[in-house]
Amino acid sequence: MKKHIPNIITCCNLICGCIATYAAFHHGYQIAFLFILLGALFDFFDGRTARALGVSGKMGLELDSLADCVTFGVAPSAMLFTLFNHVAYPTFMNAEFFFRVMPFTAFLMAAFSAVRLAKFNIDERQHTEFIGMPTPANAIFWGALISSSEAWLISPRFNALFLFLFMVLFCWLLVCEVPMFAFKGKATWPKDMMKIIFVCLTGIILLVSGPLCDDGWWIGISRGAAACIGLYVVLSIVASYLPKYED
Repeated sequence: MKKHIPNIITCCNLICGCIATYAAFHHGYQIAFLFILLGALFDFFDGRTARALGVSGKMGLELDSLADCVTFGVAPSAMLFTLFNHVAYPTFMNAEFFFRVMPFTAFLMAAFSAVRLAKFNIDERQHTEFIGMPTPANAIFWGALISSSEAWLISPRFNALFLFLFMVLFCWLLVCEVPMFAFKGKATWPKDMMKIIFVCLTGIILLVSGPLCDDGWWIGISRGAAACIGLYVVLSIVASYLPKYED
């Protein structure tokens, strides 16, 4: 029985992704984000449970990638799809063609997420760090941003072109060759300086974002989570240019 426990946890991740996708298509952004977070929690524990029980195998790896593709690829794409149907369009895009086509460009993120997961499975360099942005981080960013800042995203201050270009940037981050730090093993100073700085700043941001937000603590924390993912990307890029410290 114990060999099935990690796969059950992975399937819970997959189910969370399905619920998040359903909620996203029905404009339930906060529910979608909540289930993306819950899926990320299951994703965090499935591999660790498999190693703790000594039942790691190829099936678990493949199932994990399939679940991640739904929760961290399809679900945020569904959120973007729905948002494209409500976002403002600039004058030169004020045509039926763009209204019909632009929402479907959201599924580029699902495709790039699938490529990212496939690369991760065969890339031997990613045992101690990530090459490109991890799909959970990408999904959490979009889930947090859309669920907490929809009013601003669909206001005249933003528009469909900006949303498309922003999405393309994150699609590139998923498959780029930029090293991004992973939280594997014990962090030491100065070798893992940026990782330690990130953890400290993330704690501060999440602690103050809720109380300081006039729209409620959940909205504030969601905006803080999006900011933390942006910080993760920036610090990872900075860390890639710093000298490497040996153990």
